[in-house]
Amino acid sequence: MTAIEFRGPGFSDEQWEQLRTLSTSLDSRQLLWVSGFLAGVEHAKSPQESSIGSPSGDSSALPSSASAKRRLTVLYGSETGNSTALAQTLADRAKARGIAVSLHDMANYKTRQLKDEQDLLIIASTYGEGDPPQPATGFFEFLEGRKAPKLPDLRFAVLALGDSSYEFFCEAGKRLDRRLEELQALRLKPRLDCDIDYDDAAAVWIAEILESVDATSAGSTPVTTLFSSSPQSTAGTPVFDKRKPFPARVIDNIVLTGRGSSKETRHIELSIEGSGLNFEPGDALGLLPNNNPALIEQVLAELDLAPTAQIKLKDSPVALSNALASSLEITTLTPRFIQHWASLCGADSLKRLTLPEHTDERLSFVRNHHVIDVLRQFPVKGIEAQNFVDGLRPLQPRLYSIASSTSATPDEVHLTVSTVRYQLHDEWRSGVASSHLAERADLDADLPIYIQHNPHFRLPADDVPIIMIGAGTGVAPYRSFMQERETRNAAGRSWLFFGERNLRTDFLYQTEWQAQLKDQILTRMDVAFSRDKQGHANGKTYVQHRLQEHARDIFAWLEEGAHLYVCGDASRLAPDVHQALTNIVASEGKLGADATHEYLLRLQNDSRYQRDVY
Repeated sequence: MTAIEFRGPGFSDEQWEQLRTLSTSLDSRQLLWVSGFLAGVEHAKSPQESSIGSPSGDSSALPSSASAKRRLTVLYGSETGNSTALAQTLADRAKARGIAVSLHDMANYKTRQLKDEQDLLIIASTYGEGDPPQPATGFFEFLEGRKAPKLPDLRFAVLALGDSSYEFFCEAGKRLDRRLEELQALRLKPRLDCDIDYDDAAAVWIAEILESVDATSAGSTPVTTLFSSSPQSTAGTPVFDKRKPFPARVIDNIVLTGRGSSKETRHIELSIEGSGLNFEPGDALGLLPNNNPALIEQVLAELDLAPTAQIKLKDSPVALSNALASSLEITTLTPRFIQHWASLCGADSLKRLTLPEHTDERLSFVRNHHVIDVLRQFPVKGIEAQNFVDGLRPLQPRLYSIASSTSATPDEVHLTVSTVRYQLHDEWRSGVASSHLAERADLDADLPIYIQHNPHFRLPADDVPIIMIGAGTGVAPYRSFMQERETRNAAGRSWLFFGERNLRTDFLYQTEWQAQLKDQILTRMDVAFSRDKQGHANGKTYVQHRLQEHARDIFAWLEEGAHLYVCGDASRLAPDVHQALTNIVASEGKLGADATHEYLLRLQNDSRYQRDVY
């Protein structure tokens, strides 16, 4: 550690040498604790004695980090709810320690407050290729823009969530961390970047950061929670979450797509009777899937390991086959596994992929290989079971937009799921969760589930118009929207844009939409079937083309206060639809580029442009 090279006011040579010696012998955590301890000592003194830092007792000479009482703010940006839940935990634990804390979603945070914050703890996830969560877009634009204030009196720390299989791992958190430093804020603790198995690392970070701020945080202000991500329950009803899922019974599992379709999409109905689980239209269902038994057999065969071999997961003994079935990710390849396996097999070509200068090559390898491919290509003879599993990350829940409303189907939850199947290295592969649902979710089978609330994808008041845009299974939440509006006799107009491949085989929920159109529950519907006939670019017509065909009406609905929703593919649908909306607003509103951007950003900030993309 580098000793500080400037002398604070009022120190003798002996005092300053003692401080310099102490600063070089402590780690960052200890230094932060000492900072808080000294601040507490200062606060305990009488006003006449309180003159640290200034011979004349002028408190303005005190560095802000040594203020006797400080306010703590927890800020989060979340796409799927993980950051929300961690932020809630952080705020709850701060409150339990007597720390005054306020909790804010970036989507609702008043940026003018930033200049007055004292201690700021941020938890942010990364969406797509390094972007912030969609609800947090406005906050990022402010912080990274020219209007952001200098923040020399702010102390901060960032917990970043991400997925290491993506190129821009934890980039949203990194951007916040860099920018706050540029704005002269003082870093309380180095940024922590967490992969999808973030629970243990995040718990340690929360404990350590609260210890750092404990001594200098005020205790007179109550916790402010703008909304809670915790599942709602009545007294005496067990709360189910991803750590304690509810066993939901399969009551229907049918193929929606017709014979001859190039894909398989299923409609699945689950019973949640007696669970106490509550959800709203726009929420998602979390499923804890099991790995394919055939894949487990292949892995065991390649490693020459017995299914009964004992391993430890979080210090608990478990049979290897059980761990591979429900606890460990054995399909998706990760940089972590590459590094682990390279250390075991010693292959130079695999070690090469772990080097920073070969990031692009490593990411390409990850996209085109699974764990089983690495085991086959770089065999390790005589490996012990524990050595193998130490390189795997936990099997994560999968989230699916809920396709039903409790007001229409009480005690049930419906899903719309596309079965993922494809060829890789001359072998058929399948998605972990979708293949579980398609091949092993028989009637009356139990599936471990929980509700993931999504407050950023919500219906407006019953009299407000809505425009719903989705492709494929992206139509799922709109089914719940329309069921809800039908049972509420909502008067607001509704317009659905739906896209798929073929009209004859892929028109999901066709009879339901037609019945709602006939009964004037659904006001308008426009469809785009990309493989049916010649149309726009490359001979294919997509939903964004339909939007532009109705540009005048789209803009009129927006001007009349309509809320607009986008659900579906994050890499293609979302940006293509956003570009179409940009063109529509610019042309119909006769606005320049900056004004168009502000128009759409205002829609987002007002929760009138909401996306649920994956």
